[in-house]
Formats: sequence, C-alpha cells, structure tokens
Amino acid sequence: MNAAVPRTALLTLALSAALGGFVGAPLVAEAKPAPVAAPAVDIPYEQFTLPNGLRVVVHTDRKAPIVAVNIWYHVGAKDEPSGRTGFAHLFEHLMFQGSENHSGEFFEPFKQVGATDQNGTTNTDRTNYFQNVPTTALDMALWMESDRMGHLLGAIDQAALDEQRGVVQNEKRQGENQPYGQVWDKLTRALYPAGHPYHHGVIGSMNDLNAASLDDVKTWFRTWYGPNNAVLVLAGDIDVATAKEKVARYFGDIPAGPSMAQPKVDVAQRPASTREVMTDKVPQARIYRAWNVAQLGTADIDQLGLLAYVLGGAKSSRLDQRLLHNDKLVDNITAMADASQLGSNFLIMATVKQGVDPARVEAAIDEELKRLIAEGPSADELERAKVQSRSGFVRGIERIGGFGGKADALAECTVYEGDPGCFRTSLANIDKATAGDLKAVGAKWLGVGDHTLVVTPGARVALEELPSGKPAPFNVPAVDPKYTALPSQVDRSAGVPQTTSFPELKFPQLQRATLKNGTRVVLAERHDIPVVQFSYEFPGGFTADQGRKPGTANFTMGMLDEGAGSRGALAFADAAEALGARIGAGASLDGASVFLSALKENLAPSLALYADALRAPRFDQNEIDRIKATWIAGIQQEKAQPNAVAMRVLPPLLYGAGHPYAIPFTGSGDEAAIAALGREDLVGFHKAWVRPEAATLIVVGDTTLQEIVPLLERQFGDWKGEGAAASVAAPAPVARPQGARVYLIDQPGAVQANLFAGQVVPSTMDTGATRFDMANGVLGGDFTSRLNMNLREDKHWSYGARSMASPALGQRPWMAVAPVQIDKTAEAMKEMHAEIAQFAGGQRPPTAGEVTRIRNIQTLSLPGAYETGAAVMSTIGGIVRYQRPDDYVFKRKAEIEAMTPAQVAQAAGTLDPAALTWVVVGDLKQTEAPVRALNLGEVTVIDTEGKPVAATAR
Repeated sequence: MNAAVPRTALLTLALSAALGGFVGAPLVAEAKPAPVAAPAVDIPYEQFTLPNGLRVVVHTDRKAPIVAVNIWYHVGAKDEPSGRTGFAHLFEHLMFQGSENHSGEFFEPFKQVGATDQNGTTNTDRTNYFQNVPTTALDMALWMESDRMGHLLGAIDQAALDEQRGVVQNEKRQGENQPYGQVWDKLTRALYPAGHPYHHGVIGSMNDLNAASLDDVKTWFRTWYGPNNAVLVLAGDIDVATAKEKVARYFGDIPAGPSMAQPKVDVAQRPASTREVMTDKVPQARIYRAWNVAQLGTADIDQLGLLAYVLGGAKSSRLDQRLLHNDKLVDNITAMADASQLGSNFLIMATVKQGVDPARVEAAIDEELKRLIAEGPSADELERAKVQSRSGFVRGIERIGGFGGKADALAECTVYEGDPGCFRTSLANIDKATAGDLKAVGAKWLGVGDHTLVVTPGARVALEELPSGKPAPFNVPAVDPKYTALPSQVDRSAGVPQTTSFPELKFPQLQRATLKNGTRVVLAERHDIPVVQFSYEFPGGFTADQGRKPGTANFTMGMLDEGAGSRGALAFADAAEALGARIGAGASLDGASVFLSALKENLAPSLALYADALRAPRFDQNEIDRIKATWIAGIQQEKAQPNAVAMRVLPPLLYGAGHPYAIPFTGSGDEAAIAALGREDLVGFHKAWVRPEAATLIVVGDTTLQEIVPLLERQFGDWKGEGAAASVAAPAPVARPQGARVYLIDQPGAVQANLFAGQVVPSTMDTGATRFDMANGVLGGDFTSRLNMNLREDKHWSYGARSMASPALGQRPWMAVAPVQIDKTAEAMKEMHAEIAQFAGGQRPPTAGEVTRIRNIQTLSLPGAYETGAAVMSTIGGIVRYQRPDDYVFKRKAEIEAMTPAQVAQAAGTLDPAALTWVVVGDLKQTEAPVRALNLGEVTVIDTEGKPVAATAR
C-alpha cells in the first residue's frame, strides 16, 4: 500500500514518463524518411450510474483474460479538517483490513486467484484501490470491493486502528529517513498558507495520527465512502452488459452517503518569491524551485507540461544543455508540471556538483527560464515535446490497470472532470499548442511567487511537526433523497464467492531467425499498441569487470547513448526524441543489453539510431568526463541511502574478495576506479563484449518476422566483431561462513534501522531453484508472507518486510530485508532470526495453506502476467540468459502445480540461520548495544566502504 503519490494528470504523467525512459545516442546521418501517419490512439468506453450514485465506466479490451477493477473515492488529504491530518491515508490502510463479512487480510482472496497489480494509494485529492483479476474471479473482486464499501464499520475496532496507525507511522519514518526525505513537507508548508487544503502533507502528523479515535475514524468513513462519492472502472475482458448486471448485484444495495461538497479551486498563486535553506545528511546540495500554477483540467496545465519538457524534461532541454553539458554545474536537473485538483505545481530540481556554489546554479536556472519565456520554444523543441507526450500516452495505454493504466486514466478523468474521456481534450490541447501559447503561459504563471528550497550537506534537523489543531465538531450532512438503493441480491453470510475455474496461460509463440552476423533473433508478436521493443542481449555484465576497473561494464554500456555515429550526445538525444524512440543500455550481474522502444510509424529510422548506438558509440572524451563526475556523485549518493549502501557492502561480505560477484550490486563500482577510467577502457570493453556473434536480439511488439528481419539485416547484417571474443569463467562456488556475522553501519540521526540478513543459495540454473523460490515465497516473498505479517501486521514495527533471491548464473544472493523503527532494531532482528530459523529448521514448516497460497500466486497470476510487451521481453530474456526451453513458462507452471509441502519444506532447509550475514544501517548510538546483546554472531562496525571502524575512531 502506497502513501502519497504525486498529483499528476494523465497527460502530465505520460509526458514525465516519456522523459524518464531511455533516451538515445546518435547515429549516422541519413535522409529524413517520408512521414508515416501516426495511428489513432484512444480508450473507448461506456458508462452508467446506479440509483445509489455509483458511477461506472467500462472499457473492453480482450487481449488477455483479465479485468482491471479500479475504484476511486473522491476524498484525499485536502478534505481533512484541522487536527485530523493523515486520516485519508490512514483509512486507505484500514480498508485493507477485514470487512464485516470477510475476516482477515483483504489481500487473501485475491492471492488465491492470482491477482496482479493490486494496491491502493492516497494523494491530496482522492483515494484509490485497484487490482487485475482473472475474468473468472470478477465476482470475487466485486464482492470484496463492495463489502468494504458497504460493510466495513463493524470490522474496525481499536486493535485494527492501532495496528494500521503503527504501520503508517513507520511509513512516515521510512520516507523521512531517506536523503532529502524532509523536502516535500517543507515545500508543501511553504507553498500553501495555513488553512489551505494542501498545506499539510498526505501522510499527516504524528500528533494527529496518535490523536485519532475510533469514533473519529468511523465518522470519516460515514462521511466519505458512500457509492455516490466513488467511481468504479472495469477495463479488460468485460462488456457493459456484464458490468451492469454484476455491479448492480454487488453494489446496488449499498445506501448512498452524504453529498460532500468539494473545496473550491484555490491555486494560491503567491504574491512574492521566498526562499529557505535547510541542512541534511546528504553528499551534495540540491535546489528545489516551485510555483503554484493552474489546476488540473485546464489548457494552461497541459501547456505548462510542454514548457517543462522544453525547459528541463529532455536530455537536450535548455537546462540540461546549459548546466549539465556546457557549464557542468550540476549532476542532474529536471523540470516538471505536477497537476492536481485545486491547483498544481511547476517544479525545477537540480542536484549541484560538489564544490559549486548553489547560487551560480540558481542564477543560471533563472536566466534560462526567462529566456525561454521571452523567446518561446523553437519549432523543433515544441514538436519533440509533442511527440514525447503522444508516445508516452501510447505506451501508457498498453496496460489495462495498475499505476497509470487505462483504468486509472478513465477514473481520473471521471472523478476530477466528470468526463471519462477528458484525456482527449488534453491530447488536443497539446497537439494544437503553439510557441506563443507556451510563452504566454510561462509569463502568466512562472514569474514572481516561486519558493526556493536549498538543501545543503550538514546535520539533519528533525522536522517539527505541524501543531495539532482542535477538530471542530462535525455533523454528517443528510443524504440526498434522489439516491435510492436496489434490493439486496447477495447473501453475504455465505462469504466470498469462490472462483472454481481459471483461464489458461497463454504465452506468445517464439519465432526465430539468425542474422548474417550470427545474432539469433527471437520474436514475440503483439499487435495491441503500435510499438516495437528490442533488446540486444550480450554475455558478460558486471562479471566482465574481472581484470578491469570495477564499474567498467555498467559505465561503458551507459555511454552507448551518449553520442554515436555522426551525432554527439545532444544531437543523438534530439534525434531519438523527435522519433518518440527510447534507447538505452546497461549491464546486470551476468549480462548486458541495449534497448529500443520504437513507435511503429517510425520503426526504420529508430532502428538506424539503435544501430549506431550499438555499432558506433563515440565515447567522446568530454562526455566521458561529464558522466564520470556525475557517476561518482551517484556513488556518494548511494552511500547516503540505507538500502543502497547495504547493496554495496553486503555482496563482498557474502562472496569474499576476488569473487566476480563480490561487488556493489548497484553496478556503479567505486570512486577511484571510475575516476581512473580512460577512453581506451570503454573502447576495449565495447570491442570485447558488444559484438553480434554470441548475442541474441529479442523483439516484442507490432511486427512480424517477415517484416523485421530485412530491417535488421539492413542495419546489422554486415556487423562483425573484431579480434577474439572475451569470455568469463563461471563464478566459482563459495563456502558459507562458519558462523553468523553482524555488521553495523552508522547513519547518525536515523529514525529507522534498515536490517539485511543475507546468504548465498544455489544458482538460478539449479534444478531446485523453483522449489526454493516457493519456499522463499512462504517466508518473505509476498505481502502475506511470514516476515511481513510478523513485523508489519502483527508488531507494526515496519512498513514492510520481505525476502528475495536475485537471479544469477552462479550462487544467488538471498536476503531478507526490513526497515524498522530505530527503537525496535534488536527486537526486529530477533523476530527475523526466529522466523528464518524455525522455517529452515523445520520447527514451523510450510503449511499446506501457505504452499497453496504461494502456488496460486505463482501460477494463477500467469494469464495476466504477460499483459505488456516489457513483461514478455523480460521472460524471454530469462529464457535466453539461463538456457531455458521456449516452453519454460508452461513447464515451470506444471512444476509448481505438482509441488508438495514436503518439497517446499526440504527447499526451506537450503537456508542456514547459523551462517547468516547481517548488515544493519542505523544510528549506532541507538543500535550497537542492543544488537550486541542479542549474541547473534560476531559484531563488527564498518564504514560505507565495508571497512572495519576501530572503536577509538568512533
């Protein structure tokens, strides 16, 4: 369950998604092809309203036998009275508890049918709940959603309130514990005056959360959660006739609630510019500059999204060119327009290079902003922004549900604008926007009235809680008599409807070819959106750094889109953005890949860019120097982040010095090695590893083998590797330590401790790998697993605990992870150790119910698991990397279905609790003594490099 998610309109989301994806590297110049007409993109829908006021929107998409169930309640943090901040988000959590007719976790019935993309979120303006379920499980999903809408209050008791209050408070601590984690509360308080609905943060104050009473919570539910304040979207394998019958059956008898007035639009445009400086335990300064701007649903906010893209949303944006590429004053910079109901924010964020005066960066930002507003964007800049917006929308509507899918888009439009198709207006606003429009909207909104917050390295000062006001007495308004309820059609005493049949797993047939250069092509056709994705897969990865400087593989791959062929870095980025293409590359533990997502109408020129990135990266020295500086700053950022620093130090502890896996699993290497990288290192790595003869090119999307092979041959057919191909030996097995070990890393002032328990387990290619994955699922691989149920739901010491085993050709790294409140560090470690020991030792073996639940999660979810091309590509990537048969997904499913609790119990014995390696990141003053008193193993204090710290030094 997520807390605050950004208040982002559909098109703003599409645009920012386009910015955050892979952007390109340059290619050989070629004649501009004749434009291909872009196919129309839309989300067709039908809608109806029940007599009780529930609005229902239906979108039919038969590509997979699943239905997205997405319900939005028009209540968020904006609706909280003084003294009751955080109520909307707290209630989001409470609604995942049991209801009057279903005891136990809300998730449980969904796990039994293989639901995917299940979650809930709260922001300033609304609360939503969503899940994708097999078509045959739709009755169950609607029963569950309607039971918590109409039959919740009897299930909320003091214990449930106390449990979820503790979880939310740990979620708040987890956010504040991150570097720059106090920024958003600071900005919100500065941008909006006291009394404005947006003045306080979504997660609320500790004081108000502690003050929440059972009566308060029940009044909140009666006020806001009636059907007439909700929108239900059903998208996928469903039609409107079926929807009408089923929704009326399950929701029709729920009485309407009060008709609550929404707060009036109040942009709160500020009359003066303000600024403040705060210190934090961060490695470098960061500048945030924000304005209050036009609300969601206006042409102004759509145009401001385009302006943000031109200013700082693209790789070759104005701010990137000036501050990142030319003046080299920042390590990253971005601009965005974040839309919301009562008023929106326009934000510029810059991470300042170490040693640079933030004032220089602020001055340059101001100059570029004023210049853009005065001159307007060029025709090319404006066109690229429009292409990126459209391409982001096209990619977003591939998914029926989940964050930002089609159901979300329809729900957002219905809730905020009363029109499920409002995205069409936004698309039209963007399409017709002119340079003059962007100049005018910038001048209107981005002048005086901004707030600048500069975060500088220093001590973290606890953020003072907002004063807790005394809530005014609240009388729930009367229900509008126009709403009526239908007769009840459901005997809820019978419990949750059982799903007895499930759709069959379907996976695209893999088609194969071999290019003249020796590359194997694997194609999976998918024609639901006009996009084709490519992933050129190479061996090597981080393990190829053996004998090289640590981080060489990832750094080299990351440079492939920083200039190629005849184009430098910015020209390459421009070319990719103009085509709506996303190009990127990177390395993983055992391999490397280069990625392209191309719009079908621009397939041929996008492939030409892609070929240059693969075959002719420039590795310009000025770009190497720029990326090196930013890369090193990124390593320093990793050392300030609890999870990232653990991922840096834990692998060397597990595998031992000299092992190819004894490296930071972030893949970033270390500062000295990156600083020493020369162009010859990059050229050498590219020549040795990025070559066609041992590679596989995965293609997924709107094409055929007959169409794509000639296009690939044109770009890659004559590509040949030079010299001998490199190779690495299979990672040698390592022995586990003789006893448990505990390593402590100091994070002064931390309000949480981040706990990691790790161990090596057999390879992904081991014959028992699937059985171990099932065992891990019982222990910590799912929300309903033992670790999370203990530390989150029972003890509420953590926002979430989990365990996982990352895939690897050699021994896999297994780890259990839990961020916990700092005063429960030792107790939480004790609980984690007990859960692992009792599970592995057989004192608490997996039950038949647990195995069934994980089996269902792993198998019944498969019909919906391959909804997107990216999911299909990822699975094919595993087939290639781990030498699996083409029908692997079916064989794995059959293996899981046949698995017994005894086999899972045997796999649980793979873990040895007496040989765990613990890493604890937290405030040493509060963690060291209680952790030592546990006597779990030898305790060593280490620094962020993994080196022991002497007691005298501390």
